[in-house]
Amino acid sequence: MAVKIKLKRLGKIRSPHYRIVVADSRTRRDGRAIEEIGLYHPVQNPSRIEVDSERAQYWLGVGAQPTEPVLAILKVTGDWQKFKGLPAPPPMKVAEPKPDKRALFEAAAKESGGEPKGEAITQKAKKSDKADKKADTEGTDAPAESTEG
Repeated sequence: MAVKIKLKRLGKIRSPHYRIVVADSRTRRDGRAIEEIGLYHPVQNPSRIEVDSERAQYWLGVGAQPTEPVLAILKVTGDWQKFKGLPAPPPMKVAEPKPDKRALFEAAAKESGGEPKGEAITQKAKKSDKADKKADTEGTDAPAESTEG
């Protein structure tokens, strides 16, 4: 039985994410897998890649063949170099941790001093006020006469 390490597609139409699985080469892309050894989320920036290195080394050691996309992922994580005995690649980019929402809220509340600075609701302008403002702006848009003589 030929065993492959391949990607199993999950997610919606335009937001794919994958599981890195070990499966029989004759199974469908999203069919039954022998074991799941990792995750790959290409849409996130930077891409989220998680591989169980110990299990990947085991399956590579017993002869499982990675597909081309999985081989690229294993090269990025350094598992392929580890299997082949090559020097390790540069470290992967890691997403910055998200700031704590509660701390952001408390900082904003402290900045405002706990007191409102203005009205929470602005009053609607009446129709007659709008007409007066329109007349005022039309009068000011006229070009000024020059007094050069």
